[in-house]
Amino acid sequence: MTRAVGLIAGNGIFPILFARSARASGYRVVAVAHEGETDPAIEQHCDSVTWVKLGQLGKIVRAFEKEGVREAAMAGGIAKVRVFGGIWPDLLALKHMSKVRNWGNDDLLRTIAGVFEEEGVTIIDPARVCPEIVAREGCYTRRRPSEELWEDIRLGYRVATAVSEADIGQTVCVKRGNVVAVEAMEGTDRCIRRAGEVGGKGFVVVKVAKPGQDVRFDLPTIGPTTIETLAAAGAAVMAFPAGLAYVLDEAATVAAADRAGIALVGLA
Repeated sequence: MTRAVGLIAGNGIFPILFARSARASGYRVVAVAHEGETDPAIEQHCDSVTWVKLGQLGKIVRAFEKEGVREAAMAGGIAKVRVFGGIWPDLLALKHMSKVRNWGNDDLLRTIAGVFEEEGVTIIDPARVCPEIVAREGCYTRRRPSEELWEDIRLGYRVATAVSEADIGQTVCVKRGNVVAVEAMEGTDRCIRRAGEVGGKGFVVVKVAKPGQDVRFDLPTIGPTTIETLAAAGAAVMAFPAGLAYVLDEAATVAAADRAGIALVGLA
C-alpha cells in the first residue's frame, strides 16, 4: 500500500503545493481542511479530504486514524484573530486547552503538535516532503538592493528578530532608517499595506523566523500573492532568512517580483 502522509491545511496556496509535491513523490495525501480558511480546490489534489471547524482536534485524529496516517505536516496559515472567536473546540481540544500558557502562535502550535503526537500522529517539517520550497541565500530577482536599501534591511532584521522573539509577529517594514510598520495580530499582508499607506513607495519588508523557531510550523512564507500585496503597497524589497523561510511556487513568485521591480533577498 502507498505510504500516507497527513496534511493539516490552512489558507493560501501552500496546502495545494504541498499536496502536489507529496503525490509526485509517491505519497497518498490525506488532508484535513479548515472551513472558512482552506481553498476548496484542495480536494482536487488529495486522495482524501475531511473538512473540520477550527478546534476540532478529535475529528482530525479520527480522520488520520481511519486512513493509517502516522505522520502529518501543517501547511498554510490560520487567521490569528480567530483565537478571539470562531473556534469550536471538541472534547480532545478542551482536554488540552489548559496546557496553553499563552495564545501566541508558538506556544499554541507546540501544544497542538503535542496533542497529535500523544494520539499517535507525528507532526513533521513540511520541507521533508517538498524540500524545493526552502529559501536559499542570495538575490532571487533582477533588481538588487542598493546600499541604502541594505541599511534598511539590516535595521528591519534587528527589529523583526526582537518582535518575533516576543511572539508578536514576523514582519517589519522600514524606509530610510524609520520603522513604518510592525506586524501583530493583523498578519503580514495588512502590515505591508499599512506600511505603504504610512510611508509611501520604496520601503523594505523584512520577515524573519523566531529565534529557536520550530521548523515544523509557522516559518515565514513568500509566494505570488505576497508579491501582489508588495506591489500594490509600493514595496521595493522583501528580505527573509535563508533556510528558515519558504518560497512557494518560486518561478511564478520571482517572475511576478521582476515584473513589479521588487528585489527578493534570502539573508544568510
